[in-house]
Amino acid sequence: MYLTLNGQAIQTDARSLFALVPEHADRVVILNGFQTAEDLSLSAGDCVTVIQKGIFPPRDVLESMMAARHTPGVFKKVKAARVAIAGLGGLGSHVAFALARTGIGHLHLVDFDIVEPSNLNRQCYRIQDLGKPKTQALAEQLQEVNPYLTITTDFVRVTAENAAVLFSKDPIVCEAFDAPAAKAALIDAILTACPDTILVAASGMAGFDSCNTITTRRITDHFYLCGDGHTAAQPGRGLMAPRVSVCAGHQANMILRLIVGEDTP
Repeated sequence: MYLTLNGQAIQTDARSLFALVPEHADRVVILNGFQTAEDLSLSAGDCVTVIQKGIFPPRDVLESMMAARHTPGVFKKVKAARVAIAGLGGLGSHVAFALARTGIGHLHLVDFDIVEPSNLNRQCYRIQDLGKPKTQALAEQLQEVNPYLTITTDFVRVTAENAAVLFSKDPIVCEAFDAPAAKAALIDAILTACPDTILVAASGMAGFDSCNTITTRRITDHFYLCGDGHTAAQPGRGLMAPRVSVCAGHQANMILRLIVGEDTP
């Protein structure tokens, strides 16, 4: 019978996983998107991915593995997608990692700031990143997670005047700023000057209130808003890793849904 092994069509007489992969003890075995240690039966048309533990695979095998772990058809769409992230702090850095691990094809990272100590409480940076531009530090980390990811960076402050040009090639833009004025300026610029661009923004994720109040709302056909909508950072209620990362998860998941053709929150 014919099946797919590590992205390649093969013909085999094996009727079970262990017959197909006799040396399976030190390998990750995935059958039709399900990682298993059992000797499951094989059928014609099955998709099997086998990865040796502890060794980085070549690109075609890695992509076959990622495709195998996703819902059928999802990885192909994600790989072809391009997403911009405006602001690489607590929201943007977490969104970038989520999309990179999902297998996004092209990330456009935009920020004007450098990594400093107060970032370490909620952002995806390390002590060794202190003093580096956030665009550089985040790109380096993302390449360690997914070396086949294409990354474009702009080390620049986003303004109402340059936003339309900066994001002119990006079908989806993730707004991830801290300052309300910067958020408003970007939202207004994108919705006004880039009518075909979809914007996924965030508002309200400070403190340690219940994460269940963080939601994703569709404001217009091209504008989605994540967060609780009102919990801003202020004295006595700072930005903390758990709620910020939950809100970033909402943004990343909405972006993923848009990429695969789902436009409802």
